Amino acid sequence: MTGKVRTSVRVEGVVQGVGFRPFVYSLATRLGLAGWVGNDADGVFAEVEGPAAGVQDFLAALVRDAPPLAQVERVTAQPIAPDGRAGFAIVSSQPVPSDPVGRRRTLVSADTATCADCLRELADPADRRFGYPFINCTNCGPRFTIVCDVPYDRPLTTMAGFAMCDACRAEYDDPANRRFHAQPVCCPACGPRLRLVDATGTDLVTPAAESPPAHPDPGRQRPPHRPGVPSAHPDPGGHRPPHQPGVPSAHPDPGRQRPPHQPGTGVGHADSPLAGAVQVLQNGQVLAVKGLGGYHLAVDARSQAAAARLRAAKHREDKPFAVMVPDLAAARDLCQVDELAESLLTSARRPIVLLPRRAGAASEIADAVAPGNRQLGIMLPYTPLHHLLLRGFPHPMVLTSGNVSDEPIAYRDDDALARLGGLADGFLIHDRPIHIRTDDSVVRPFRGRPAVLRRSRGYAPEPLAVRSRFARPVLACGAELKNTFCLGREQHAFLSQHIGDLENYETLRSFTEGIEHFQRLFDVTPELVAHDLHPEYLSTKYALDLPGADLVGVQHHHAHVASCLADNDEDGPVIGVAFDGTGFGPDGTIWGGEFLLADLASAERAGCLGGLPMPGGAAAIRQPWRMAAVYLDAAFPGALPDGLAVAARNSASWADLLAMARRGVNSPLTSSAGRLFDAVAALLGVRDTINYEGQAAVELEQLARVAGMPSGYPARITPGPPFTVAGSDLVRAAAEDLLAGQPPDVISARFHRGVADLIVAGCDLLRESSGLGTVALSGGVFQNLLLLGTVTGLLEGAGFRVLTHSRVPPNDGGISLGQAVVAAARDRAR
Repeated sequence: MTGKVRTSVRVEGVVQGVGFRPFVYSLATRLGLAGWVGNDADGVFAEVEGPAAGVQDFLAALVRDAPPLAQVERVTAQPIAPDGRAGFAIVSSQPVPSDPVGRRRTLVSADTATCADCLRELADPADRRFGYPFINCTNCGPRFTIVCDVPYDRPLTTMAGFAMCDACRAEYDDPANRRFHAQPVCCPACGPRLRLVDATGTDLVTPAAESPPAHPDPGRQRPPHRPGVPSAHPDPGGHRPPHQPGVPSAHPDPGRQRPPHQPGTGVGHADSPLAGAVQVLQNGQVLAVKGLGGYHLAVDARSQAAAARLRAAKHREDKPFAVMVPDLAAARDLCQVDELAESLLTSARRPIVLLPRRAGAASEIADAVAPGNRQLGIMLPYTPLHHLLLRGFPHPMVLTSGNVSDEPIAYRDDDALARLGGLADGFLIHDRPIHIRTDDSVVRPFRGRPAVLRRSRGYAPEPLAVRSRFARPVLACGAELKNTFCLGREQHAFLSQHIGDLENYETLRSFTEGIEHFQRLFDVTPELVAHDLHPEYLSTKYALDLPGADLVGVQHHHAHVASCLADNDEDGPVIGVAFDGTGFGPDGTIWGGEFLLADLASAERAGCLGGLPMPGGAAAIRQPWRMAAVYLDAAFPGALPDGLAVAARNSASWADLLAMARRGVNSPLTSSAGRLFDAVAALLGVRDTINYEGQAAVELEQLARVAGMPSGYPARITPGPPFTVAGSDLVRAAAEDLLAGQPPDVISARFHRGVADLIVAGCDLLRESSGLGTVALSGGVFQNLLLLGTVTGLLEGAGFRVLTHSRVPPNDGGISLGQAVVAAARDRAR
């Protein structure tokens, strides 16, 4: 043992399910080191023994040469006594500590798009996984959506009931193989299988080369129960209820070896489920597809009739659909794809990417796909099943969430058949259960970096590192709309996948079950619970009902600004501009056009848009003409000019509505920037009523003439504190231009520039009084690219440093992160 040293190593970060143990095995073997490596609840542990130089090379390579999906956050090494044993091994994973004070630091990987090596095998007729829609390896495939508990090993995933065949087991056990210890490894002989069924679960295609499907667990499939570990998948020993007629197969008999894959049973085989699914699309019908995190609904994106039928079935009148295309070339045919957009489209995360449409490409996509929108949401295939579908149907395909409007995405087979039965003509399903529903993520390029608008599949549950550690574990419950929750522990903020609007029981259940799952995965028992100040938010009520934790109420717009600070790894103080649709203010009014002086712990309202009544409360959100009425009443007190079409269109209710607003009856005051955009949209005839949140503002942005933007409308600022900005001045100027015959696209552009100018003017005032030169922009209004780009450019031109969102959404999807860091900052300051 002369000259040899032995070192105990601990690696933390995203290091399970990403091929880290086989990487360590190969590295140690190449360097001639002895020892072992394994998984436990904290990450990866190892011991290595050999020459000191070799051990040092090993430690350096752990970070430098880590597998592509790994995110190494910390490596700790401690010398121990050499023991002289030869060879290197991968040892069994260590179970979760039974000691209640034992902590888990394991970070679970997000679901990852199919890698290039698997795609080559998928297309190779000589490969045993040719055309197999569940091909995966250590570098790709399902992760978060199938993980039931940690450590990340097959028995604690929804693959637990699929016993590996001899060929897969040989690959799994071979350190030189790409599938060495890849937990979802499978093949046609032993893995999940496709079926094409109707809404009753009856097979529409029964391939002769395949044996009948195995019996399902007709309820929610769960793994073998262990004491102290919540059950999450069926007992692989096969103790299941009998098959129910009409319910599709949900899981195989793990003891049964399936026949070898037959060449020709892929998409090209006339009797295969894939070929049948392609035929559904070619017929102009609606196909439900079970994906990684839930069901999607698919139609031919070129077909106006198919897209319109899907809209009617989903009760989704106008909101754009996402489009999946076969490859990057097809994306370029439809949209402007720069270098950053290409990297986003082809990344392992595979989000939906919002891109400008190409001039002349309109004929490629039906008008009903994204009506009146200059952008398209484009994504590339991210599962083998998507690739196979698009080989059979090599055209743009609408791929939208499998739900009816305002419902969460369906992810259990029985629920999907029940809820989507009236929407889809065929269901392309499989028998690998989804443990956690996860929608697609949405991003866009902005000024050379990605900006996330919905952070979900491909991102969650990977944590965000925070600048200041959480002294105590935190749960932040988020907002009511676009809800996410966030768990904070040590240096990590675990932001959940997109949950949705907490407006029905199913979404609320997804919220509560998601919190329980994250607490179990990351071993977080919250001691602080942060919540919005609005007493009627379901997320607030959930927080207030939790026993045994200290509650921290966080004002909505402070949370927005704090989220932007955390997104940029900053503590403040800053000038925070939080513009959105609604947020409960401490004064009992509805805020939404706010200038704050803020850091993580505190915020002061230093300025705002002038408050006006919202006649009918929430009705004013659904009917923007109501806000046009009150803004015009403020702009032209007592003397509305003749000729305004919005007043004529709503003349039957106009006078009564204004009387209600003037008396303050069911008309809460609001400073909301979102409502100001609504007012101008209705004034210009863009939209008097909306079918989805923010629709009027979205369409007002689309209307604006972007080439050679004209000068903006001015708005008076009344000194404070807090100062107030007269949004009604912008409405008056827009109305006067409209009556003078200016085209609506010019008026929209002048309005956008006017809003940008008033933001800069407000920030100038606050720089003079506070000395602060950094501005943080947050809130749903800053999803408006025209406004965001204009404001950012003007602020930078005026000498400000500008923070915008990149890693988390500027909308309410980022609120929970802001709540978490505010609660932590106040806790540290106690």
